[in-house]
Amino acid sequence: QVQLAESGGGSVQAGGSLRLSCVVSRGTYKDHYMGWFRQAPGKEREGVAVSDFKSGARAYADAVKGRFTVSQDSAKNTIYLQMDSLKPEDTAMYYCAARLWTLGYISPSDLLSTRAAFSRWGQGTQVTVSS
Repeated sequence: QVQLAESGGGSVQAGGSLRLSCVVSRGTYKDHYMGWFRQAPGKEREGVAVSDFKSGARAYADAVKGRFTVSQDSAKNTIYLQMDSLKPEDTAMYYCAARLWTLGYISPSDLLSTRAAFSRWGQGTQVTVSS
């Protein structure tokens, strides 16, 4: 099964930017739905963005639409989450997750709220946004 390694978190001021990376090994991101989730202390883990790289379909949580963007680098087998115009409420541990495409169709928008559908997870990277 794929292994995920996340990086890129840090501390920034409101309005700043960060780019998170998720390096995929033991497989390719192109065979998976790839998700970004986040979890703040005392809160449930919530979906941020989900990508289906076979169809090109992507879904973003309403809270991050227009501010966060998923991209990929096939040569590096890596996906990214570009986070712009960061807000204090974006503060959370951010996780990369993967679901094999062959496990069956679930729309990216539905996967935003279906974290149990993702079987592989990274270790998480902390994002802290100060006001």
